[in-house]
Amino acid sequence: MLHRIYPVKHDTDPLLLPWDRFSAWLHCICVVGFDLELGQAVEVIYPHHSKLSEKEKTSICYLSFPDSNSGCLGDTQFCFRFRQASGRKSSLGCFLDQFDRDAPVCLKRDQGHYYGYVYFRQVRDKSLKRGYFQKSLVLISKLPYVTFFHSLLKLVAPEYFEKQEPCLEAACNDIDRWPTPHPGKILVLPIMGTVMKVRIPTCYDKPGTSQLVQSTQVRMRIAVCFHPVFFHIQMLWELVLLGEALVVMAPSPAESSDTVLALVSCISPLRYCSDFRPYFTIHDNEFKEYTTRTQAPPSVILGVTNPFFAKTLQHWPHIIRIGDMKQAGETVKQMKVKKLKNLKTLDSKPGVYSAYKPFLNKDEDIIKQLQKGVQQKRPSAAQNAILRRYFLELTQSFIIPLERYVASLMPLQKNISPWKSPPQLRPFLQEDFMKTLEKAGPQLTSPLKGDWMGLYRQFLRCPNFDGWFRNRRREMMKKLEALHLEAVCEEVKREQLPLRPGTLTKLQAHIDSVILSLPDDLQGILHKPSTP
Repeated sequence: MLHRIYPVKHDTDPLLLPWDRFSAWLHCICVVGFDLELGQAVEVIYPHHSKLSEKEKTSICYLSFPDSNSGCLGDTQFCFRFRQASGRKSSLGCFLDQFDRDAPVCLKRDQGHYYGYVYFRQVRDKSLKRGYFQKSLVLISKLPYVTFFHSLLKLVAPEYFEKQEPCLEAACNDIDRWPTPHPGKILVLPIMGTVMKVRIPTCYDKPGTSQLVQSTQVRMRIAVCFHPVFFHIQMLWELVLLGEALVVMAPSPAESSDTVLALVSCISPLRYCSDFRPYFTIHDNEFKEYTTRTQAPPSVILGVTNPFFAKTLQHWPHIIRIGDMKQAGETVKQMKVKKLKNLKTLDSKPGVYSAYKPFLNKDEDIIKQLQKGVQQKRPSAAQNAILRRYFLELTQSFIIPLERYVASLMPLQKNISPWKSPPQLRPFLQEDFMKTLEKAGPQLTSPLKGDWMGLYRQFLRCPNFDGWFRNRRREMMKKLEALHLEAVCEEVKREQLPLRPGTLTKLQAHIDSVILSLPDDLQGILHKPSTP
């Protein structure tokens, strides 16, 4: 077999420059404060050489503070997500891509967005004109390691509020000594005099075990997030699977971001390919784009806390109203899906407001199981495990027929000739796929009844299918290239002949195309002739 070999850059690699290890984990750390004249403002950015556009700074300012109606006294943690400014390209990105190759889809770095992980403190202070001390410490990263970064903030933020900037400088220096985020390895991460240990999962791990050891999968307690809407979890799974426009109205940014992230993760291991904003405000750069009434709502999940959205987004087809999660230990009462016209204010009762009719019949067993857990005060970790396993099995039952059909589009190995170009993948034909469902559909692994065919037809038109199929097609094309190169090598070895000139030209063209895909600074290095 021909195996692809990737260069492994160790922490002692001279190609790693100062701050490269820091950049592998974080883009920067921001301190956002409140100015009486300016409002929210970025006071400090670490490291000082970190680059943020004015638009990105504005987004960070407004998203780092809870809405005034949230009444968040004390310390609050939540996260947000915002678009990265266009035109930024880093040579370090190519180095980091090798780690993404082995990461599960839900833990790959985000190419077009940044995550902001917030530790917000608001306490009474009579010495200040507003009467309150208000400040946020924010970690900006492309990594969706929600629990990990919230755990990191719990160590760094209290120290910062006590010791100010010298503490931040020390933390940044600690992070710049960390090993790079390599999936599958136990990483020892010293920070502020303590040590964190994490293992980033790989895409080869058994499904359902992709939580980062000692933290780092989505921090939210998924069972708590879905507590007010237990009876509709299957419908919510369908809405997320189909990329429907969905808004979560919650009393605080913490509950808003936890719930949005729980929704996005409920179709794992399938990647949610549309936009999602764990915490969204009226000051967001995409506010007009996402709230316009001149066109249908986009495929996006928004988490909001401002009562203004109850009116602004009342034309959206699906709205989830989340109550105070601190009361989540109470007995769950069955709530019907309410009509949208009943949602007048953010003070409306918790529930799901939608006219959507699910394709699949309701699974009464999972509802009874979760209800029993609440009544018996089952530990939240156990409730989480039950719900995660349910969503995982449901998604796998749905995706297996697609995987089986797409695998059949691969040319047979006997048709791969070393003397011809690699054969093409056969096209995905919807009707051909639908015909396979009769004998090899989800009924083989799922007891759920309903209109599975209708669900698949709708899915094949949504961004989640497009993203999934593009990824699978890319993987299969790479596999075809590898098999073709293997056939060439085997033929050369068998005949004991030198490579034909045409083959050498093709191989060189392939190498050149790889080099041209790299950033400009690395292209120059690779094209330089080696010195004796």
